Amino acid sequence: MTSNFQNRRQFWVVCMVGMASMAALLPAHSQSQSAWPSKPVRIVVPYAPGGANDILARVVAEKLAPALGQPVVVENRAGAGAAVGTEYVARAAPDGHTLLMAASGPIAFNPALVAKLGYNPLTDLAPISLVGSFPMILAVNDNFPAKNVSELVAYSKANPDKANYSYPSASFQLVMELIKNRTGLKALNVPYQGSAPSINAVLTQEVQMTLIDSGPIAALIKSGKLRALAVTSEQRLSTYPQVPTLKEQGIDLAVNFWSGLLAPAGTPAPIVKRLQEEMTRIMALPDVAERMAKLDIRPVGSSSAEFAKTIATEIPLWMQVAKDNNIKPQ
Repeated sequence: MTSNFQNRRQFWVVCMVGMASMAALLPAHSQSQSAWPSKPVRIVVPYAPGGANDILARVVAEKLAPALGQPVVVENRAGAGAAVGTEYVARAAPDGHTLLMAASGPIAFNPALVAKLGYNPLTDLAPISLVGSFPMILAVNDNFPAKNVSELVAYSKANPDKANYSYPSASFQLVMELIKNRTGLKALNVPYQGSAPSINAVLTQEVQMTLIDSGPIAALIKSGKLRALAVTSEQRLSTYPQVPTLKEQGIDLAVNFWSGLLAPAGTPAPIVKRLQEEMTRIMALPDVAERMAKLDIRPVGSSSAEFAKTIATEIPLWMQVAKDNNIKPQ
């Protein structure tokens, strides 16, 4: 009798301990979610300081920190066509404390350009939100005879040994080759290390044209030293209302580079959702829109699904452009 009682007592003790343990675990799990972030959040920029992607990251960090109640710091990890910083985040702990502000280069273009990429953009990173979109400008020296894209194409066909273009990175080369495919433009590519040398090559007439984002050439266009023939965006830019789009010139093409916020794959869905909501809020702020307009960046706050779709669509596009133009991964 006593033995049976003791057995039953031990049974209920075990049950109660088990229930207490489960009860203790549930609040702990809940607290682990609600306690995020429990330390400063890092936004890794895979480029050197000063570019559009870096500026975007710093604007986001400034606005995000008060909302999260923790410091948000920007950390630049440049190198290897932005692959170094991107791989670093892809390998980071998926706890919401390490994020990536990446441009389309390391996410959409690198699979076509890098032979041994140390990360898979589709499986190693969790898209949070598109943050900004910015077009490119096709520009020539002001002394160059062509006044629009049609005249540029005609010139290139009449002078096939004289037409060439500069570009600061392979991403711009892929876009320019796509433009060539759509227009019949004949021009050899001449690579330069960075935006400044690429632009200077047009100023000194080493090359006839360049494709570049608008920020580095804004002053030169306004001063009349360079002439913008087209913007690659869907609509004209407010800062250059006189410059037509490619579509307005009969070319069915609109291409924008973008920046977006990503996290390591496996980051908890509630954290991704919270960050996505904050990006939508931040990019809709009037003062952010004003700051972005000065850089010709269109603020974007997309859903995670929309961002994922953009990535999944663009990777095969640029891989095909590379294949069609015999651009081999390096």
